[in-house]
This record gives sequence, C-alpha cells and structure tokens, in this order.
Amino acid sequence: MQGDRAFPGAQSAFEPAGQGAEQIDALAFVLTAAGAAVFLVFCIALAYSLTHRRRASGPQTAESDRRSTRWIVTTGAALPLLILIPLLFYTFHALSANDPANRDRSLVVEVRGRQWWWEVRYLDEDPARQFVTANEIRVPVGRPVELHLYSDDVIHSFWVPSLQGKMDLIPGRRNVLWLQADSVGIYRGQCAEYCGLQHARMALQVHAEPPDRYEQWAERQRSPAAPRADSAGQSAEAAFLASGCILCHAVRGTPAGGRLGPDLTHLASRATLAGGILPNNRANLLGWVANPQALKPGSKMPSVPLAPDTLHAIVHYLMGLE
Repeated sequence: MQGDRAFPGAQSAFEPAGQGAEQIDALAFVLTAAGAAVFLVFCIALAYSLTHRRRASGPQTAESDRRSTRWIVTTGAALPLLILIPLLFYTFHALSANDPANRDRSLVVEVRGRQWWWEVRYLDEDPARQFVTANEIRVPVGRPVELHLYSDDVIHSFWVPSLQGKMDLIPGRRNVLWLQADSVGIYRGQCAEYCGLQHARMALQVHAEPPDRYEQWAERQRSPAAPRADSAGQSAEAAFLASGCILCHAVRGTPAGGRLGPDLTHLASRATLAGGILPNNRANLLGWVANPQALKPGSKMPSVPLAPDTLHAIVHYLMGLE
C-alpha cells in the first residue's frame, strides 16, 4: 500500500491510486510514446524525401523508381505493422487485466444512476446484511470491489479516474466493473455521459479506508435509525414523519418508506449532499431542504413550503441520523 492520500475533489486520471487506473495510465503512456516515435520517424522520412527530391536532377530512372517504391512500402506498410501489431497485443494484455471475471467477488456493490444522484447498495447473500446509501462508496484499501451498474432513467457513465476507467449505465441492462483503491483517501467520481440538465453536478466520492475502519462503518450502516430518547429529538422526528419527505425518502426503523429519493437512514454520516455537490453540514442541509431548486435547478426534489419551526425541526432530525 502506498502512503495515505486525501484529496477530496481531486479527479485526475494522471494520479492513479488503484490497479485498474494504473493499467490505463501505463497503456496511455505506451501508446503516447509510440505515437510520438512514429510521428518523429514520419517527420524524418518526410524531410529526407523532400531533400532527396530537390537534389535529384534529370528524368527519373527505372532504378530510382524501384528505390522509391521500396521506400514507400517499407515506411508506409512494413514499419507501421511492426509497431502496431505489438501495440495491439499489449493493449489486449492491459485490458484483460481489467476483466472483472479475474477478480475476487467477496465484496459486491450495486450502483444505480438516477437523475442526478447515485444510489449505492451493498449486496450480501444474507439480505439482513445488505444496506443502502447514496452518492458515496466506501471500500477497504487493497481489496477489489465488484460494481454492478444500472440506470433507472437515461444513460449515465460511472467514472472515478484515479481508480478505474469509465463504464456506462444503460437502462434495462447490468454492466459490471471492478475497482480497487491501493491508498487511503477520498477519490472523486463523476457521471461522464450527458444525462440532462444537472449532468455536470452528478458527482460521487469513493472513500478508501483501512479494512477495520471499513468494517466498523459497514456494521453501523446495517443498523436502522436509532430512536430519539430526548423530547426535542422526538418532536423533530414527529415533524419529519408528518412532512411530505416520507413520500420520497426512507429511514429504516421508522414508517418513512419512500423509494424515489435517497435513503436517509444514516444521512449525517455522509460527506456530501445533493448528488455530491455540497458539503454535508447544517447550513447546506437547511438550504437544500428549504429550496433545492435554488441550489440544483431541475432536480427531482421539489421545493415544499415549510414553516420555519418545521424546517428547523426536520433538519435537526436529519442531522441526528448518524
């Protein structure tokens, strides 16, 4: 494992932090270097041809024609084949290393693209151990993760440049991708396929953590929302359950069972809000609940008029969902 890394917001294919991205980075370097070498050879051949042509005088002879033909065949066909065929096999080798069929399947995560956020479900043979979150994926460092990619509306594209290449999410189809983080850190991802008005604001984060911290986090995520023991918390929960929020959102352990929006069971433990565009803090949550259209125009979350006391009670409740 490399040294610890933490650069929230960084999104660069030139800073690989996992095996998949490293293979792509190496392939890009080799192809770029080979392309530059071919271009250099072409420039030298072109300069030689122009110089040779200027020096020639008199009518072309049969021997010079044959030399020209051999030169054209050598530089135009034979030499490119000698370069391109090895590059073709090297490319196949690099891409085969990214084949999910060759990976451990002990950790499988289902990712669904929606307009404009990501639903993330951790699968398990025991349904009681499955859980769902949104807009971030947490993974143990050094362990391959198999991603099952779906879309419920339009075509999206999953891309975390520092960890892996792109893969499309296509309605009615499951695509499979794997990624592995070799360094502790936070890696930003993005939808890479235009999917509507807020395409540019459809982001996510991959949090790579030591295995023990990941297991602790996963165990907490499997738990339902903790009931509120204090009167203020109970009042805030009642305000939330009486609001229209429960028509779209679920909070496990409560009557809230909506499925249109993100599951809010452990909302306060997430780093971002609104499809990865806002830091998750009280001020941003107040603004988001009060008027989501002002922060993300066209989002599927409607602006619902709320009295100030009700708004603050709902946000108080949500901030307690750790």
